[in-house]
Amino acid sequence: MSPLRLTLLAGGAFAVGTSAYVVAGLLPEISAELGVSVSAAGQLTTAFALAYALGAPVLATLLGRRERRGLLVAALLLAAVGNLLSALAPNYGLLMVGRVLTALGAAAFTPAATHAATLLSPPERRGRAVSAVFTGITLSLVVGVPAGTLIGSAVGFRGVFAVVAALCLAGAIGVRTLLPTVEAPAPVGLRERLAVAADRRVLTILGITVLGLMAVLTVYTYIAPLLAESVGVTGPLLGVLLVVYGVGALIGNDLGGRLTDRFGSRRPLLMTLPVITLALVTLPLTITTVVGAGIAMFVLGGGFVVNAPVQSRLIELAPANSALVLSLNASAIYLGIGLAGLVGGGVVALYGVLALPLVGAVLSLGSLGLLLLALRQEPAPGSVTP
Repeated sequence: MSPLRLTLLAGGAFAVGTSAYVVAGLLPEISAELGVSVSAAGQLTTAFALAYALGAPVLATLLGRRERRGLLVAALLLAAVGNLLSALAPNYGLLMVGRVLTALGAAAFTPAATHAATLLSPPERRGRAVSAVFTGITLSLVVGVPAGTLIGSAVGFRGVFAVVAALCLAGAIGVRTLLPTVEAPAPVGLRERLAVAADRRVLTILGITVLGLMAVLTVYTYIAPLLAESVGVTGPLLGVLLVVYGVGALIGNDLGGRLTDRFGSRRPLLMTLPVITLALVTLPLTITTVVGAGIAMFVLGGGFVVNAPVQSRLIELAPANSALVLSLNASAIYLGIGLAGLVGGGVVALYGVLALPLVGAVLSLGSLGLLLLALRQEPAPGSVTP
């Protein structure tokens, strides 16, 4: 696959990834302009994530026979429309609708982009092609979210959504112009997709994904008001700290793959989850200074180490159904994001933002407990059976 085509797919992933995460840095602006609470504004992340989690398997089934290039273009156009509606929304309700439309576009784009990257690459480079697509998503944390925060401080959240809409539109034009047609894969029914999850070992790993993401993102979704109250960080400095988080995520994502290749799936998970738990437990102490907050943000971002070993473990459990379990893991990721916004919003409303780290630590302990349970379960030699 040519670097230009791969860059197009990674760029589309960057655009939809920014759509997913950018609200975290815009909560104060959204809350102030629309006259809603910070916890209510955080539910925009919940709506996006749950729409993605529920929409991904359904859309994959309904659109399974569609040629990939056309599907990618349609998905990016839908994401562009959703972001444009978010930019123009006069009230909270229409902004919520815009977020849901954007999520459905993202849910259709990411699996199709991954499939296109594998089919357009020689076998010996397919792993790196898939990694490049997901690097686009990770870069949305490193560049997209902090940039959105900085732009938002200057032109408001509407300007940010307008810019992201333009990125999605540019991606659609690029894909339509420069990507060749890519035939659809063999169709897989929704019933078969859901049957794979009936295996308790798969459910345990998916539970690690959900709780692990909830642990970190319950805090990250409300990081702007949390840092403002704990250390007085706002505006450009908040953007810098979000960059630090994104750099940690980028390094963690790469390190997770390397550690998994060298040690397998178990050791990286056993090393990472206790560190994340400790970082969350000590967060009320570390974020009392800007330097401490920067270190904590980097460590929490480094939690992306778990991505590769979790996916590797799922493939070990179900080698004949690897595509299915990985698509379920993608839904689990966004379910975790959505529940993080929901739980975090409840905590903020009842106890304030300073209670978030403790809740995140409890969720992380739950993820660690599921890991210990999973390590007692031997992987199956073949396919998962329902």
